[in-house]
Parts: sequence; C-alpha cells; structure tokens
Amino acid sequence: MEEESMEEEGGGEAMMDDQNHNNWGAGGYGRHLPQLGERLLRGPAGPPPAPQLPAGPEANGLLRGCEPGGAAGKGAAGAIAATININASTSKFLMNVITIEDYKSTYWPKLDSAIDQLLTQSPGDYIPISYEQIYSCVYKCVCQQHSEQMYSDLIKKITNHLERVSKELQASPPDLYIERFNVALGQYMGALQSIVPLFIYMNKFYIETKLNRDLKDDLIKLFTEHVAEKHIYNLMPLLLEAQSTPFQITPSTMANIVKGLYTLRPEWVQMAPALFSKFIPNILPPAVESELQEYAAQDQKLQRELMQNGFARGDQSRKRAGEELTYNGSSACASSRGYR
Repeated sequence: MEEESMEEEGGGEAMMDDQNHNNWGAGGYGRHLPQLGERLLRGPAGPPPAPQLPAGPEANGLLRGCEPGGAAGKGAAGAIAATININASTSKFLMNVITIEDYKSTYWPKLDSAIDQLLTQSPGDYIPISYEQIYSCVYKCVCQQHSEQMYSDLIKKITNHLERVSKELQASPPDLYIERFNVALGQYMGALQSIVPLFIYMNKFYIETKLNRDLKDDLIKLFTEHVAEKHIYNLMPLLLEAQSTPFQITPSTMANIVKGLYTLRPEWVQMAPALFSKFIPNILPPAVESELQEYAAQDQKLQRELMQNGFARGDQSRKRAGEELTYNGSSACASSRGYR
C-alpha cells in the first residue's frame, strides 16, 4: 500500500511539475494521460464494452449498426467509401449528359461547319478549325449514344454537297469539263483524308460494329452515286478525244481522272481498256510475240504525232556511234549528252 501511495504521489509530483513548469516531454504529463484514461474507462475489472453505433441509417441508408472492430467493421467502412465514390462518379456523369437537344444545338453545328470547310478547301489552303475540338465532339457524342443520329447527319450533309457539285459540272462547257471534274474529284478525295480520321470513333463503335461497313467506303460510294455515275457517259468520250490529241490536257490530269474512276468503280475499265491500260497496270492481257510489230507501229505513230505538234528530236547530225565512249574526259562526255 505504501508503495502504491508513493507511486501515486510520484505521479502527482509529475503532474504538479507539468502544471508549474509546462513540462510536456516524454517524462511529463503526456506520458501518464493514456494510463489514466485507460484506468477510468476500464473501471474495476474486465475489458471495456464495445461502443454501439447509432441505429439510424448510415451512408445513405445502405448500412446499419455496423461494429467498428474486426473484419466486419473494416469491410463496412470500405463498402461505405466505395459507395460514396460510385455515387460521386454517377453524379458527375449525370451532370455531363448530352441530350438530343444539346447535340442538335451545340455539337452538330460545330461538326457541320468543320465539314463544310473540309469539303470546299483547295489544296494547300489553311483551314481555321481545331481538329482536337472536332475530334472531342465526335468522341463525346459517341459515348452519349448519338452515333446513329450523327452518322445520318453526316451522310445527309455530304450528299447535299455532292448534288451541288454535280449540278455545277452539268453546267460546265466541254472545254472545261475534264478540268472541273478533276478538281471536284481531287477536292473530295482530299477532304476524306481529314473527315474519316475525325469520325474514327463513330466508325469503330457504330459503323463497323452495327452496320458492318466502313466509313471511307460509304463516303466513296456517295461520290460514285451522286457525281461519277451521272457524268461518266459525258466524261469518257471527252477523255478518249483528249487521248487522241497529245497534250490537249496535262498528263497529270488524265492520270488523276483515270485512276480515280478505277478506284470508284473498276468495271468502268471495259468502257475504254486502252485508255485505262496507260495508267493502270495489268489491265490488258499480256503481250505476245505475234503483236510486236503492231506495238512498234503504235510507237512510231506516237513519235510522228509528237513531231507534228512541235516536239522535235533535235539535231542528230553530229552524233556518231560510240561517241560518248571515244571522247576523252568527262567534259566531252557531258557535252555529247547535251546534244541528245
């Protein structure tokens, strides 16, 4: 008893020392607080009773009267935290919902304006649009289940544009018809190189998945139906006539149109196999030995036509057989090549 009273007196001295000298070190008042509090809560004997949580609803009414200790208490706390996170995510998602009215009033007008600029741009033009913004609009509309409406609007938009292009071509005079068709074809194919990547999410998650098609194929088909098919029977005679007159149109224009028509519909080759064979390999059957004379005659005819149109071969009188080999020095060789 005396020892216990001495310990208590020692503790009292420590407490007095703390109160008088503000001694909050490891040997001061803070060291005795846990022991004192534990004694008061424990009482005479036995472990402290587990505290009971209120019987009212917790975490939006999902959990009631959960014990804090043990695995059950930890699991309940984790469930509460997960439920709160889910509810927060759901609320955030609901705040960003894009309604059909939002799509029509905000998102599609941005896409419509960008498509207009892409369809009417000329090669090398600068287009003041944000590809990142358009890509983001398409992505959000796909995530909000507006893919079907967006695809329908895109097809309608491009169809109306191609119908206007077709009417302009019909009003073109014959001497400008080929050039204007080449411009329309090149402009449209160039626009597809930007439009298709911008709508890649719609293509992947709607067109390929639900329609089992590809956006680029659908857009090429639109040009075939609304422009090329309506003008092929006027265009082909003009191309054949231009082929018979060398350089009536530039070779690059002829090549672009022929290759473009072959891309749109390969069976159009049957309308002019000889014309397509000049730009598309393996169109005609392989050459045979019995036709070599005919091929030589065609080459000679082409050379005569070129000479008649002012493409002379140059002065050949000073060139001798083996001349480039007999001259000494590289300058002489260069000079002899210049006469060729």
